[in-house]
Amino acid sequence: MASRAGIDTKTALRLAQDHQEIKFAIKAEFDTDTVRLHTGGGTLTINSENYEGAGTLLAISEIEDTKELKSSGVTFQLSGMDSTVLGFALSENYQNRPITLFMAFTSGGTNNVDGFLTLYSGRMTQADITDTSEGATITLNTENRLIDLSRPCNLRYTNESQEHLFAGDTSLNQIHKVTQMQIFWGRSGQGGGGSSIAGMQGGASGSNIDDFDLSSEK
Repeated sequence: MASRAGIDTKTALRLAQDHQEIKFAIKAEFDTDTVRLHTGGGTLTINSENYEGAGTLLAISEIEDTKELKSSGVTFQLSGMDSTVLGFALSENYQNRPITLFMAFTSGGTNNVDGFLTLYSGRMTQADITDTSEGATITLNTENRLIDLSRPCNLRYTNESQEHLFAGDTSLNQIHKVTQMQIFWGRSGQGGGGSSIAGMQGGASGSNIDDFDLSSEK
C-alpha cells in the first residue's frame, strides 16, 4: 500500500490500525491568500502548512467513490466565519480556483499528524452566502477536474492556438501549407521512382519533395 501514489509509509501503517483519530482539512486557494481550516481545534500542521481549527463550524458533504470514471463534486459549508473569509467569498474571483481536502491521522488526542492523504482535489464553482444574527454561513460548491472530460476543447492544431498557448512559438506556422498536401511515396510525379508532392506551391502537381520549401511564410 505504501507504494501507491500519495500514500507514504506512515500513512499506510495508520490505515492498517483498528483505531483511528482522524481530522479533515481543507485548503482553499484564493487569488490574494489561501484559507486553511480543519475539523478539530487548535493548529494542525500538514506538509509544513498550518491549518486553523474550525471544529463543527466546518461541514463536508459525502464524498462519492465509485468504479466509474466520472466527476463527483463536494460541498463545503463554513458557519460563523469572520470578515476575512467572508470577504474572500464576496470580492475574490474564486471560480476555478483550486481546493483540496486532506484526511490527517493524529495520535494521542493531540494535533500531531502521523500521516495524511489527499481525499479530494477540485475547483471552486459557486459560493452561496447566508447572513444571520449568529454570523455568516458560506456554502462552497466544488467540482472534480474530471468534469473537463465532458467539455469540448476549443484548441486546435493551428498556429493561432499554438500562439495562444505559447507566445512566439513558430512550430505550427506552416501547418496551413501541409493540410492539403498529397504525398506520393515511392514514385516521382505520376510514375517512376522517388517521392513527390502534389497540390503544393501554387497547385503544382508532381513537384519533387526535395524542391518544396516550408521555411518561407506566405
